[in-house]
Amino acid sequence: QVQLVESGGGLVQAGGSLRLSCAASRSIFSIMGWYRQAPGKQRELVARITSVGSTNYADFAKGRFTISRDNRKNTVYLQMISLRPEDTAVYYCTAQGTWGQGTQVTVSS
Repeated sequence: QVQLVESGGGLVQAGGSLRLSCAASRSIFSIMGWYRQAPGKQRELVARITSVGSTNYADFAKGRFTISRDNRKNTVYLQMISLRPEDTAVYYCTAQGTWGQGTQVTVSS
């Protein structure tokens, strides 16, 4: 079973940027995605990317977040700009039915 390890979360002021990374333990030839879960809320899709780079985004992510992947490094990224306090959540990477441990993103106002 593949293992996923996220990194790059942290505390940032509103309007700031963060880049999340998710490293897989082996090659993944399928969709990889980012989800997030805020306190008291359900986990929700942020963005997904296919093995050939096709993407789709949640409405809140369009224009601010960019998902990408480097298949040579077995890594998927989430570049986030213009962050808002409502983006505060634990961000999870997923692939092939497996989830990472999550990385906390906190946006202060």
